Amino acid sequence: MPDLTTQPTPNQTSPSFLVGQGISLRSLELSDLDALWHWFADYEVIRYSLSVWLFPYSRHETQTWLERTITDKHTLTLGIVERTSGALIGFAGIASISLINRSGEYFILIGNKAWWSKGYGTEVTKLVVEYGFATLNLHRVALTVSDVNSAGVKAYERAGFTREGVLRQACYRDGQYHDKIVMSILRPEWEARQEETTRSSRL
Repeated sequence: MPDLTTQPTPNQTSPSFLVGQGISLRSLELSDLDALWHWFADYEVIRYSLSVWLFPYSRHETQTWLERTITDKHTLTLGIVERTSGALIGFAGIASISLINRSGEYFILIGNKAWWSKGYGTEVTKLVVEYGFATLNLHRVALTVSDVNSAGVKAYERAGFTREGVLRQACYRDGQYHDKIVMSILRPEWEARQEETTRSSRL
């Protein structure tokens, strides 16, 4: 069991919105502020995230971000909860949702490092993508990931994403430029994976 003694006290009162095997997804709450503030201040956590996180965020700025995120109904943002402990370990969702193109951009941040490399990234990605296709009626979910973030790339591939292009030297981190890989999954591809999983479970 990962050591949670140095982590902020989790909010265990919010009802689950989506439930997986090891994690559940729920709305973010104002009581999550301190956890998010600690994550945004940890360079190891935000290294491969949006460039905006490379600037220091005060507790007040983090609260402003959280309040806007909670009320933003054009972006799906869900807190990630480890089911056994009830700990909030990150957040994920779909941004840039287009009702015309039926598309969106997937994002995830697992801020609690005690829960890295546990397979939760893949599980969260599958849950959010399923919601995007089955409930939001999207046709395409895309993402970009730094090529040096090999763990992220593998998690997305396990969730069904396909590499479709490269943005050359589009990310500057740790004194070097890195390529960003463009990945996506289409609804027919997701449906085919669902059918294959159903067939396998019947064997």
